[in-house]
Formats: sequence, structure tokens, C-alpha cells
Amino acid sequence: MPATFTRVPSPVGELVLAASGAALTGVYFSTSRHGPPPMERAGWVEDDGRGPAGELLARTRQELAEYFARTRTTFDIPLDPPGTAFQRRVWDALRAIPYGTTLSYGELARRLGDVRATRAVGAANGKNPIPIIVPCHRVVGANGALTGFGGGLDRKRWLLEHEGALMMLGGSWDRR
Repeated sequence: MPATFTRVPSPVGELVLAASGAALTGVYFSTSRHGPPPMERAGWVEDDGRGPAGELLARTRQELAEYFARTRTTFDIPLDPPGTAFQRRVWDALRAIPYGTTLSYGELARRLGDVRATRAVGAANGKNPIPIIVPCHRVVGANGALTGFGGGLDRKRWLLEHEGALMMLGGSWDRR
């Protein structure tokens, strides 16, 4: 079944949402490093507002609008991100990071049961196809540095500021 997609304006730039009939499969920035392969995109169908995918995309637009308005801190949309079993474990763990907080890659690896998997966790985090909703922006370097984000570090900083996870201290950013 081809993905149905729609474009959504947001404070962090236009987002492209993709869904199957039953679940959201992607949220992409115009600058996303890891998007769907061109062959897959060729079969995408633009949302006409009808059918299960149209309903799901409308719900996703609403939940994102609430998130950006600071009235939503978690998402209730069914998700089906394409990825390996390990990537899906990492993405599930990302959803457990509370709004307004950050976690290091090493701590995320520890929570997944293998402190030596920090790099693998970072790689899976970087391939997250559903940013914002699966909050990969909440993962930072061991020293709190803003590292890697498919949408760019400016967007990561904006999302963390929006959630209150960053504050300005003497001209530099610090995690809360």
C-alpha cells in the first residue's frame, strides 16, 4: 500500500507527514538526512482527506498543533516506523523520555541494557523517521552538548527550548 502524505507548516519549518492506512510512518523536515528512498516516494499519494490515512493525518496535524501550542506533551497517534528490531527498541525508548527533559546517548544505551551500545543507539536515533513525535531531539551528548539531529541543530535547539529543556546561562546553553 503506498504512503499517503501531506505537508504541514510548523514553527520549525514545513513538515511532510506520511501514513499508511493504520499508522504514521514518517515525519520529515525539508533538510532530513534520512528520508524515504526516492523509489518509495514515487508511489506516495497526496492526502485528499478521505479514508483511514486521511483521518490519521488530520489527527497528526491536530496533535502537532497542540504540541506547538504547548497544550500537548505526549502523542497518541499509532506509529509504524520502518526499521530494524533494534532501531524500533531505541525509538520506543525515546518515547519514554519525558517532555522537557534530556538524556545522554550513553544513558539511553544503559536503559536498553548495554552501555557499550552507545554508538549503535546514536545511529538508530539518527535514523528515526518520526522526529518530534518520537522525540530523538531529547538525546544529547554526555556533556550536555547538542549533537546530531536530522533536522539540524537549530531545530533541535528550538524544540528543546520550546519544551523548556534548555535555558540560557551566561551566553551558553545548559540543560535543565
